[in-house]
Amino acid sequence: MAIGAALHGATEIDAVDIDEAAVSSTVLNAEANGVRLNAGLPEKATGQYQTVLANILATPLKVLAPLLRQHVAQGGNLVLAGILERQEQELKDAYAPYCTLQVSDREDGWILMTAQA
Repeated sequence: MAIGAALHGATEIDAVDIDEAAVSSTVLNAEANGVRLNAGLPEKATGQYQTVLANILATPLKVLAPLLRQHVAQGGNLVLAGILERQEQELKDAYAPYCTLQVSDREDGWILMTAQA
């Protein structure tokens, strides 16, 4: 998602993953696509961001709800992908203490959920 964001004009991108191999792959793919980003392990992401994108499965998204939300700046956007349509209410419930998620797109049984801080 970070490379796609960069290709569509995003700047100052911090891309994080818990897997060092995924971080290395992101760095190589960014170079191959001619985009600039900062890739690293989760401690790389500090502070708040205008947009926070997460493309992982529903269970980790639920566990990470408070952490992801705390990184969204006031007036910023949270974008979650990797969610099956049948998991919509689970995610809404998990994020309810922090923000109001809504489905922004549906395709082939998958949904994209967003919230604004």
